[in-house]
Amino acid sequence: MCHYCGCRDIPLIKDFIAEHERALHAAEEALRALERKDPDRAHAWIATMEAELEAHWQGEEEGLFLVMRGDPEYAAYIDVLEREHIELAALLPRLDFRREEDVEAFRAAVQELYDHISREENGLFPASLTALSGDDWNTSMDAWRRAHPRETLAQ
Repeated sequence: MCHYCGCRDIPLIKDFIAEHERALHAAEEALRALERKDPDRAHAWIATMEAELEAHWQGEEEGLFLVMRGDPEYAAYIDVLEREHIELAALLPRLDFRREEDVEAFRAAVQELYDHISREENGLFPASLTALSGDDWNTSMDAWRRAHPRETLAQ
């Protein structure tokens, strides 16, 4: 993530980034468990990752993505990001780590998640600073709050 545009200081973006970090931490812990041949622990970390991503994706898709998609310049970019959400959401619950091909599929998915997050943090989030109106930010923050009913936005 760049540190030049200032988007990291926006509470909503700050929370999205923190969610990315928690999801990646869970993914990395799952990979470490797989290296130790502990598939049960890996699945426990994946459950943590899924819970984090479920709320995160809801907040993004119903808020930031929704309002940014209104600008044709960002629509195709957002379509790709949403498709990647759908693909990862479909993959995670069906993984069976007794099968080496599923272990490899998860490793590839984690790398794809890193790439996906980079496109959000280095592309979409900085673009949001100039693309969104005050009402768009309110819509985006309201969506995040609905996805995280027991949390408050970062300050």
